[in-house]
Amino acid sequence: MDVSIFGVFFAGVVSFLSPCVLPLVPGYISMLSGIGVEQLKEGEGSSGRLFSSAFAFVIGFSAVFITFGASASAVSSFLLRNKNLLAPVAGALIVLFGLHLVGWLVKISVRVGLLVGAVLVAIGVALNLRVLGHFATPIQFYAAALIFLLGPSMTRWLNRDIHLRNVGGNKPGIVSGFLMGFAFAFGWTPCIGPILGSVLLVASTKETVGQGVLLLACYSAGLAIPFLLTALAIGRFLKFYQRFRRHLHRVEVFSGFLLLLIGALIFVNRLAWLSGKLSFLNRFAQ
Repeated sequence: MDVSIFGVFFAGVVSFLSPCVLPLVPGYISMLSGIGVEQLKEGEGSSGRLFSSAFAFVIGFSAVFITFGASASAVSSFLLRNKNLLAPVAGALIVLFGLHLVGWLVKISVRVGLLVGAVLVAIGVALNLRVLGHFATPIQFYAAALIFLLGPSMTRWLNRDIHLRNVGGNKPGIVSGFLMGFAFAFGWTPCIGPILGSVLLVASTKETVGQGVLLLACYSAGLAIPFLLTALAIGRFLKFYQRFRRHLHRVEVFSGFLLLLIGALIFVNRLAWLSGKLSFLNRFAQ
């Protein structure tokens, strides 16, 4: 089995543990059940009805993410034909997301980003004109320039979120749960965008739509399974959250460094090296 299957599932779990999702889980569970968090803590409410609403919720956001994956892999034939040209661009974008999660990108002002980006573009043009020899390809400098030209502005956009309230009416149920999940996928995409965007970039390298769908289904499962477990044991989750919330920033930084590693490997077209190092995971899929 492709190692990326394990990777995107883990990415889904990390998305669930991210600072913009985990603290809101009790609120979503409360809306799905129709009763307050304190009442849920005391074990009130129908667990069967809550689980069915929670299941509809995860189906809702999974439908959106899987559609994203199908769309990304639908253009994979074009991307594969131009792999050497576009790999640095994809790698640079993943590095951009990693820098955002680590917290370094926000420290670069828009003006400095434009200046550094312009210098990198100029070096790329010089390489293209064969002024500086052949120590690197022009596309690598153009791709790196994207980090500085887009990054400082994009990181401020990624720090925002969109809350969609009163989706599906006030009466909890399967239909409202599905609509809430659908809204969750769109409303919180800017927040989980660095991880989701990286998964979509990996999906876009797959040869068939089915492979892209599988990757995003695994990502959705990584996000969905912890949510369903929370719905079944909300009281235990609240106790866990009280202990775990001090580590939220560390999870975000850790995922950022992972994206930096993966992005750098894609940038130099060496992602296969990582797959080789992690090939031992295949034995667990047999």
